[in-house]
Amino acid sequence: MSAEGPAPSRTVAGVIEEQPSGTAVTRRPVTDAESRVASRRWWDADADEYQAEHGAFLGDVDFVWCPEGLREADARLLGDVRGQRVLELGAGAAAGARWLAGQGAEVVALDLSAGMLRHAREAADRSGVRVPLIQADALALPFADRAFDVVCTAFGAVPFVADSGAVMREVARVLRPGGSWVFSITHPMRWIFLDEPGEAGLTAVHSYFDRRPYVEQDPGGVPSYVEQHRTLGDRVRELVAAGFVLHDLVEPEWPAGHDQIWGQWSPLRGRLFPGTAIFVTRRDQG
Repeated sequence: MSAEGPAPSRTVAGVIEEQPSGTAVTRRPVTDAESRVASRRWWDADADEYQAEHGAFLGDVDFVWCPEGLREADARLLGDVRGQRVLELGAGAAAGARWLAGQGAEVVALDLSAGMLRHAREAADRSGVRVPLIQADALALPFADRAFDVVCTAFGAVPFVADSGAVMREVARVLRPGGSWVFSITHPMRWIFLDEPGEAGLTAVHSYFDRRPYVEQDPGGVPSYVEQHRTLGDRVRELVAAGFVLHDLVEPEWPAGHDQIWGQWSPLRGRLFPGTAIFVTRRDQG
């Protein structure tokens, strides 16, 4: 996974709340350009801390779909990837891409953040498993039409752009007909609650239908972190409009014995409602 989900939410109705750091937290519309700049800066600045906190959980050569710990080695949501051309979007340190390479896939790992890709190179040095690394925007993939058999991401790209429908169309462009597009995101129902792992995170405070993104911004109003919310129905409509067929929607249960807290994901909340949604789709054969 290359993203840890929403930052802690401190506002209920879109009212700007000032934090001690001078950062303001709100919900308001942002452009794709604002999202792109904010995401690149955030993940470049946060890459070291993120890997220090979550690197051991994610591993150097493993594909972990979500904080619940669902691994592709067990779930096999991508099917048999031997000989398949695979693109991992929002690959972060590219542990998933390296694992896929070990399964016989021809893999490319792409991320917007140079800081995260630096960690991908360091992990390649440690593991000895190397895949091509590309810094690029998910809204403008630098690949030919029908270049891949599989595109996947674990919490990358999709939640961080204003026009996620455009991401779906761009993925459809680079996929061959019948190719797989599988992605995990924060479960949309989580946006009803505060991003708190404890009991405070069990009380509904937001409208599920409020699609304004979560925004952290500096005193000048420039976003430093942006994360988008769409309903389950929104996601399905985006996929269908881009020419995908939904084959499965996986909502991983919190496993027994898993006591690690990851941001707002925790055993307490995980036992009561889902924290992750994984969409398993295929591009229409037409």
